This record gives sequence, structure tokens and C-alpha cells, in this order.
Amino acid sequence: MTVAQPDVTVVIGAYEAMPYLVECLASVEAQTLAPERIEVIAVDDGSTDGTGAYLEEFAARAPMPVTVVRQANSGGPSGPRNVGLSKAAGRYVFFLDADDRLGPEALERMVAMADRNGTDVVLGRVEGINRKPPTSMWGKTLDRTDVYSSNIKFTLSAQKLFRRAMLERYAMRFDESLWTGEDAVFTMEAYLRADGVSVVADHTCYYLVGRSDGKHVTKTGGYLKRFDSARALMGLIERLVPPGAKRDVLMVRPFLVTLLPQFGPVFLRDTEEVRRRKLELAAPMLAAHWNEGVAHRLKVEQRLRLHLVAAGRPDLLDEVLRFLQAKKEPEPVLEKRGTRLYLAYPHFRSRAAGVPDRIYLAEPREAKGHPGWRQGPTTSFTRRAARKLRRLLSPRRATPRGAATT
Repeated sequence: MTVAQPDVTVVIGAYEAMPYLVECLASVEAQTLAPERIEVIAVDDGSTDGTGAYLEEFAARAPMPVTVVRQANSGGPSGPRNVGLSKAAGRYVFFLDADDRLGPEALERMVAMADRNGTDVVLGRVEGINRKPPTSMWGKTLDRTDVYSSNIKFTLSAQKLFRRAMLERYAMRFDESLWTGEDAVFTMEAYLRADGVSVVADHTCYYLVGRSDGKHVTKTGGYLKRFDSARALMGLIERLVPPGAKRDVLMVRPFLVTLLPQFGPVFLRDTEEVRRRKLELAAPMLAAHWNEGVAHRLKVEQRLRLHLVAAGRPDLLDEVLRFLQAKKEPEPVLEKRGTRLYLAYPHFRSRAAGVPDRIYLAEPREAKGHPGWRQGPTTSFTRRAARKLRRLLSPRRATPRGAATT
């Protein structure tokens, strides 16, 4: 008798996951998708706390087929996920962390969303339990979107529904050489290769659980691993996206989320050796990918910090960091009849520092709300719009493109 292909394979990589694993598996068992439409592949990554035994107990009683793999500890989440993916048979794959849990109806809703829209990746709304998840992408349910026109680039965790045919077509696997950020590289590649992405924003599909013992993998790892992660993500974007505005939009993510925190208040507490090493590691990434297209998409203080790192000026950066640490507000400087707003963070118009004025220029999204500011043609966005309008109205463009001429 031919066994029907399951709709979704739930891959669970587990290491020292007790007692969180109990509720994790209960959330799988409670799914409204019929049991025969789900398969579970659970990989015990060398646990010593009873995780493997509990997985086998669950497999013996679960209503859906469950495969348990027990292996020596691999040191990170990539290995177990890759093992599970290699054994998956479902049309879709969902990666579930053993200390988290699914929301009610999560799999049914996400599979239906992918089937209805023909999309290759589905994001389900995430809520945190003793953890703070990203929120900017849950404003609206989207049947079909992409990584450029939505905020999905700010959620690159692996806990999403992926069409397995796409993963196999591109031989996608998690990078086992990365000790953190491996899911960011995998998920960004999926976004870029996907034939559409869906967002389920009106129903909680996933609960991100903060462990009381502090052993969650994203909370571990030194600064060197963060630089490895940023380098890998930038490299992927460089390989898959040609230079230009689209690449700049995506480069914001590794600069803002992974690299910039290394040059926050922690930098003031770092030893001289660590500070020197961080600047050395950041230099080639900034040289290759830091440009005006990325910079103007950041807030002024974020842009200023990265500019000073790129310039190799930790002495100037320290003053900026102390200013931020003290929660001071920069003095607003309005010019050009209120259409140009500078935020006077430290070193603004200091001849000794030599930081260009453009670094302090607030873009419209940041300038909104400042008394006296009004959007005008001197902002970068409206300058571009004005130039485009002038070209369209030029007599040389009076004949529509492609029309016959006599």
C-alpha cells in the first residue's frame, strides 16, 4: 500500500531540552492538521538530561509518524537540522526548536497559506515568552510578498515553513561552520530564491520561549562568531543580488542587527585588544559593502557610529557612545527654511573631527515629528523625485518611449 506524502515535516533539533521539550512536543501533538499529514523527525544532539529518552517515548505514542535520531553532540543547531532535512518527506518543512512551541492551528494555517498562494516560504506570527521577538513584520497578513518590499528581512530565524522542493532544487543546507547566525544565511537565501513569501500576521503560529537557565543558543557565543555571521550573510547577499538599491536594502540587515551592536556601549567596556580586533574584523566588510545607499537607510546615530568605525576613529566613537549611554538628545539644527534637519550628535561640524555634514542629516522618516521640520526638495528622497519629474517633463522626452517618429 502506498503511503501518502505528508504535507509537512517538523524537524526538531534537541540538545539538553528538558523540561521545555514536553510542551514543545505537546504543541505538535495538538495541531489541527490531521496526524497522517504530519511527520516529525527529531534529532537528539548528544543530550545527557533525558531528552533522547523522552523523544523515543513520544515516538511510541504519538498519532503521527515520528523518527528519532540520536547522535553525538555536533556543537550547534545546523547539524541536527541538516540531518532532519535529509530525512524529510513532507511537501513542506518546518524547523521547530525544542525549547519553543507551535501555536494552535499553526501548521494547518501555514500549509493552507502556501497552497493557496503557491508561495515557497510562509512566516507565521511569533510571540515571545520571556523573550522579545521581532515585531515589525507582523503589521498585516500578506498573501504574497518578497524580501525587498516588506520587513521580513528582520526575521531570519529558521522557524518558518519552507517548500521542500525549493530547498532540494538549490541543495540548501545550514552552514555547519557557523556557530551563530547560521539560520540567518539559510533563511535569507530562501527568501531570495523563493517564488513568493507569505506572512500570517493575524494568528500566533509560534511561541519563542526564553529559557530560565540562559542556555538558549542565540545568547551564547563570543564576538568573533558575530563577525563570522555578519561576513557570511553579507557574502550571500553579494553573491545573489547585483549591486544597486536592492542589495543596499538587504545589506542594512547585517550592518544594523549583527555588526552595529559590537560598536555599542559594550565597546566602551572592551579591552584594548578586543577593540583593536573588532575594528580589524569590521574593516573589510565596511570597505566592501558600506556605501551611501546603505547609510541613508539608517538613523543618524547608527550611521555616525558605522562611519567612525569605517574611518578607524575609535577615539571619536567613544564620545558618541558615552553621549548615547547618557541618553542625551542631540540638538536639532534646521536649515534651508526648515527642509533640512541635522541632528547634532558629538563632532557635528567639528573641524578637528572632520565628519561630513551628510552623516548628521536626518532622512524624512527620522525627521518627522521634529518641530519646525517640513519635507521639501532638499531631502534625498524628494531630490530624486524632483530629478525624475524634470526628466519626464523635458522636451526631449515629449515623444512616448517606443512610439513611432516621423
